[in-house]
Amino acid sequence: ALCSPTRACILTGRNHHSNGIAAVTEMSTGYPGYNGRMPFENGMLSEILLDQGYNTFCIGKWHLNPPVDGTPAGPYKRWPLGRGFERYYGFLNGETNQWYPDLTYDNHSVNQPKTPEEGYHLTEDLTDKAIQFIYDSHVNDPDKPFFMYYATGAAHAPHHVGKEWIDKYKGKFDMGWDKYREIVFEKQKEMKLFSDDTVLSEHDPDVAEWDTLSADEKKLYARYMEIYAGFISHADDQFGRLISALEKINELDNTIIIVISDNGASSEGGHSGAFNEMSAFNSLNENFEEVLERIDELGGPKSYNHYPWGWSWAGNTPFKRWKKEVYRGGCTDNMIIHWPKGIKAKGELRRQYAHAVDILPTVLDLLEVNPPDSIKGVSQSPVEGISFAQTLNDSKIPANHKTQYFEMFGCRAIDHDGWRAVCGWPGPNYAKGIEKGYKFGEEITPAILNDLEANGWELFNISEDPSESKNLAKENPDKLKELINLWWNEAVKYKVLPLDGSTLKRFKEKRPHLIENRSEYTYYPGLSVVPIGNTPAVFNRPHNIIAEVEIPGGGAEGVILAHGGVAGGYTLFVKERKLHYVYNYLGFEQFELISEEEIPEGKITLKFRFLPTGIPKIKEGKGTPGNAHLYFNDRLVCKQKLPYTVPFTFGIVGISCGYDFGEAVCDRYKAPFTFTGKIFEVKVEVYGELIKDMLLELKSVMSRE
Repeated sequence: ALCSPTRACILTGRNHHSNGIAAVTEMSTGYPGYNGRMPFENGMLSEILLDQGYNTFCIGKWHLNPPVDGTPAGPYKRWPLGRGFERYYGFLNGETNQWYPDLTYDNHSVNQPKTPEEGYHLTEDLTDKAIQFIYDSHVNDPDKPFFMYYATGAAHAPHHVGKEWIDKYKGKFDMGWDKYREIVFEKQKEMKLFSDDTVLSEHDPDVAEWDTLSADEKKLYARYMEIYAGFISHADDQFGRLISALEKINELDNTIIIVISDNGASSEGGHSGAFNEMSAFNSLNENFEEVLERIDELGGPKSYNHYPWGWSWAGNTPFKRWKKEVYRGGCTDNMIIHWPKGIKAKGELRRQYAHAVDILPTVLDLLEVNPPDSIKGVSQSPVEGISFAQTLNDSKIPANHKTQYFEMFGCRAIDHDGWRAVCGWPGPNYAKGIEKGYKFGEEITPAILNDLEANGWELFNISEDPSESKNLAKENPDKLKELINLWWNEAVKYKVLPLDGSTLKRFKEKRPHLIENRSEYTYYPGLSVVPIGNTPAVFNRPHNIIAEVEIPGGGAEGVILAHGGVAGGYTLFVKERKLHYVYNYLGFEQFELISEEEIPEGKITLKFRFLPTGIPKIKEGKGTPGNAHLYFNDRLVCKQKLPYTVPFTFGIVGISCGYDFGEAVCDRYKAPFTFTGKIFEVKVEVYGELIKDMLLELKSVMSRE
């Protein structure tokens, strides 16, 4: 039901709690199933196949190491190259800008090869590298096998894609999400994915009925889905390029290809969607009229968009709910397997039960490779998945995987022999939870747990009712009791306990952090971009930027320090011989200071200072106002009031010194706008009380899954 846990299951063949990846690594706690550090005794498929003589390549999203380990300071042992991959090109975090990604090549940060104006898009870049890695191996050793883990940023937010792909779907979703579900469901039955007697799950009470929306709401919300559909189609097109590359070297029929998603469709866009996903994480309710005016910018480099959760609900047709929850809408995905030389069946469906943990043992089974007793001297734990290889050529053979537990943020389920028990948290939906006084992310106290055990479980016969439309709990209490007991047994076995339904409390737990309690940060020109988690917490507090530079004869220009990007941030730069500071308020407004005089040649200290003059209005999405100052040495050369600031986060882009990494923070220049003078060092000083909203920070982290 979530990205990192599923990926951990796929790569190791062990359950997510067994991997210590109960949820997001940013929310790790001290308990074994929740510590965010995948144990080396749970070897990855890459490590196993590397020892079998395979080349091993990782492309795209990783998000499997703790944040504290995700900086250029390392350690690198949980990065892809530390877990059995020989080559890596992608992004380490849970999401990135598709137009201006935060790229890592092997173990170091790199800039993208060209700009969006020059035709850049991340999925195309990832595919270029995937093809290159395969060709490099094949040309030099045609008989050497390879394993590739190819994980695009699509279709995770932000939904970024070229206009030509969006236009392919113009008007295709004007019917709205309610009718769309019906259309998709009928198509699914035509394709025999579901039997004719399958029932479409009921309308979700958390989702507005399409017919109740205004004409403008329908227009905007339909566009969000057009963008998402274009994003998916573009990714599919790029995957087609990869397939064509295999065909070109005559390896397509001899390559096992498995295509799978990592969770159900995402609800992080909320009920209205977002022009800038960072708005919600700063408690800003976007102005609907302003977003509507900028509708043509959605999906492009100036947006950081996500669709409304009505579309995520529809995207999980015919199931209930969505990502982060363990109803089937959150944790059931189609899987495609292609291997003409090894699978006789062509274009057939398989209905036997399988789970993400079954992929590793299945691949090893097909390759006739036994799981090793040790990897790099580390004794290996038992693989918890079960091979489904025998079902590939026999549609009637029973599934080997009989029992599988689920747990995500206190939401629980268990599948066993065609039956399914589910206990939603805070309820079967947010509306029902609120009726009982429960909210998503709250701690499950003993009293609440007793209530959930007595009244919260539902029972479904998914062999006959795959959409979980008919709750049989009252009709079959003995079967429900059996499954509840089975869930608790599995929970003990796989390190699920103690059950933790909290999100905010878990997020607030103390954990290792490289910059905690620092008040001064020093940067030097040419360093790699500093990850967002290691940047100064300048929000709502006094801070200074002090740059020691030298201006050559004839002047200089370029960025001295940039923090953030198009979704929010600030930048200190020199242009037309003057010192500039621009503050980007979440992509909606830019406040600029310009020195009243030109910067003199020679060595000089350039300084920016911010002093708060009021308190933040958190509920309005506005950080503290304040007076901003520019100085040449200690001489004031500009003063201006910032009416408000970003309260909590600029998003995923960190700090760069001497250039602007990725997308430009402001529209006064084009990135990277490298500084042409000399920078000796730049210091950022922060002082005063740090005001934080842990709930908003949590939302930001959760969105990156």
